[in-house]
Amino acid sequence: MRILVTGASGFIGGRFARFALEQGLDVRVNGRRAEGVEHLVKRGAQFIPGDLGDAELARRLCQGIDAVVHCAGAVGTWGRYQDFHQGNVVVTENVVEGCIKEHVRRLVHLSSPSLYFNGRSRLDIREDQMPRRFHDHYATTKYLAEQKVFGAQEFGLEVLALRPRFVTGAGDASIFPRLLQMQRKRRLAIIGNGLNMVDFTSVHNLNEALLSALFADDQALGQAYNISNGQPLPLWDVVNYVMRQMHLPQVTRYRSPALAYSLAALNEAACMLWPGRPQPTLSRLGVQVMSKDFTLDISRARQYLDYRPQVSLWTALDEFCGWWKNAPGNH
Repeated sequence: MRILVTGASGFIGGRFARFALEQGLDVRVNGRRAEGVEHLVKRGAQFIPGDLGDAELARRLCQGIDAVVHCAGAVGTWGRYQDFHQGNVVVTENVVEGCIKEHVRRLVHLSSPSLYFNGRSRLDIREDQMPRRFHDHYATTKYLAEQKVFGAQEFGLEVLALRPRFVTGAGDASIFPRLLQMQRKRRLAIIGNGLNMVDFTSVHNLNEALLSALFADDQALGQAYNISNGQPLPLWDVVNYVMRQMHLPQVTRYRSPALAYSLAALNEAACMLWPGRPQPTLSRLGVQVMSKDFTLDISRARQYLDYRPQVSLWTALDEFCGWWKNAPGNH
């Protein structure tokens, strides 16, 4: 099978492209940073640079391809709506259009469980349990991108969307690095009672789910799938495990959610007024995410993708910590 992986210079796209090469697939990659895909090219991937905001490039990337794993997108909780719309909606439109015009058989779309977040605790969320409105620009545009993907079915494209929660492992630059930085400055505090349960996903388990989605039979098509390790844990136990591995002090200070939320609102307001609008170290959304229960029901993925998470979170965390300790400039 010949596949295209978008977003291959990022964490999830890069790890999946490498895994696909190891499985013997013929892999073409696209990514924002050429240096981010050098290791894939050395392993035999074909790299075509360029911006997926260019519809012609997206079509050229899809030429001669059997399936696309679309991992590219704008991520985060801070920024302008138009930037998220461009990175998630327009780019996905271009990829979908490229798939249809070049007769690609299947598109596996990397979506996000951020769609479900409504600022309150939620447990065992099923794929159809959407909130009445989306909580931020990222969730809004990821939902619109999903709709573009599912709308392509009427043109004969086979589609699936995966919504993995808190993916970690070697290469994860989004979840723990900021927390480590805050704790080094003694600015991290447990928000709430510290017992909120959350899901994580080992990148190895996500790789297996993405591979399953590429080869899944017809009854799996046209659906979104929650992906996690299927073993919710107290968030702050996980954070403190990472702190121990990185030889940093445990997070032991507590802060009330109301106070943390107020401080985050002030932080955001200051950043909005600052030249260049830098990202706040603490956002209101971040406070909510760090203090609420958020777990997924993964039974649909178990049933239709035969998804069986094999790699434990602790193994994934050890892998992340080993990578982070050895990465240049992280000391």
